[in-house]
Amino acid sequence: MQNTVGIVSLGCAKNRVDAELMMYKLNQAGFQLVQDAAMADAAIINTCGFIESAKQESIDEILELVQLKKEGKIKAIIVTGCLAQRYNSQIMRELSEVDAVIGIGKNADIAEVVRRALDGEKVEEFPDKTLLPLDGGRVQSTERHWAYLKIADGCDNCCTYCAIPLIRGGFRSRKMETIVAEAERLVYNGVQEINVIAQDTTRYGEDLYGKLMLPELLRQLCKIDGLKWIRLLYCYPDRITDELLEVMHKEDKILNYIDLPLQHCNGRVLKAMNRRGDKESLSALIRHIREMVPGVILRTTLIAGFPGETDEEFEEVSEFVEEMKFERLGCFAYSQEEDTPAAVMDGQVDEDVKEHRAELIAEQEAVIMNDWCESVIGQELDVLVDGFDRYAECWTGRSVYDAPEVDPCVFFTVSDRKPRMGEMVRVRITDHIDCDLTGEMI
Repeated sequence: MQNTVGIVSLGCAKNRVDAELMMYKLNQAGFQLVQDAAMADAAIINTCGFIESAKQESIDEILELVQLKKEGKIKAIIVTGCLAQRYNSQIMRELSEVDAVIGIGKNADIAEVVRRALDGEKVEEFPDKTLLPLDGGRVQSTERHWAYLKIADGCDNCCTYCAIPLIRGGFRSRKMETIVAEAERLVYNGVQEINVIAQDTTRYGEDLYGKLMLPELLRQLCKIDGLKWIRLLYCYPDRITDELLEVMHKEDKILNYIDLPLQHCNGRVLKAMNRRGDKESLSALIRHIREMVPGVILRTTLIAGFPGETDEEFEEVSEFVEEMKFERLGCFAYSQEEDTPAAVMDGQVDEDVKEHRAELIAEQEAVIMNDWCESVIGQELDVLVDGFDRYAECWTGRSVYDAPEVDPCVFFTVSDRKPRMGEMVRVRITDHIDCDLTGEMI
């Protein structure tokens, strides 16, 4: 009888791709994959360790599985991912019920680790993090019609608030031919939308080819028959080149959508973050992007309450948001992460102040997005159908404006035939509920 394995993957899309690679290896090794880790012989938690809230979510998930193990419902608990890489042996010391804790460099051997854990062995192994597999077969965990495509791992930007370089190591690009081959397999299996991801997608190729190669990679992806949408996530402002913008404007398959995390706009704060620019230069960049790619949708993230941020510097961020009118924006309170330079900076901002500032930006953006939604009413949009929402009693999907899992979506009714999941349909927008567009299929 086959042993069953379930994986809980937390955190970002990049972590999810790591989980899909592990699921393929487990499947090839003869394990039976189950969707609910609570119903498996072995439960794997692919943890996130980016910020405090993500770490707590990972710990809570481990504790839930520990309780299930005590009740005899699962036999082994294996912890991997960023939290395991960051805190390694400390996890098993504090949670003795955990059977294996492995660093990301051990993911390639996940089937062996699960077998050892099920045999009663305690496993703690943390090989070089650069051994993390970037290529290989995947068991797709998203809906059949869309997927993430990870083109690199690690990061060299070394922002002072971020622990990713400590956890993941330096930036490592995948070879272009292996990325394109993976995309072709995904499309062959039904994927119509590919979301390109990395810690910094715009840096792609610099380490392998000596120059920025994202534009060329996009050209190659656009040649894949059957692929309809390509969406760019996690772009770094310093590496938004005219070549990249020209490719976006020219190629129909590349959506007019850029995820561009800016984090702040004040020059002093950005310098303290080990990032470049100021309000003037970033405003000029945004205007340039919108000129080069008419109708582009810009998504950004901001950090409120970075050490030393004054009321005046926060007000500058608020003014920037109002002026730039980003179509998509998330603002997060600064998280003081151990072993990062920012954690020991003077001027740490009180928690309640950080949270209040983040809430103010969120409220401000809600008004901007409401106005934007009003401007879309009456338009006809191509919508990729994600399924039927039983609660709302209508169909749901996403337009060019909507990245999966992070953005709003489109709710729509049908008058005659039912659409298929993964079908591209035309929807006339008639209204919106909060930030979700509503309409009717034409």
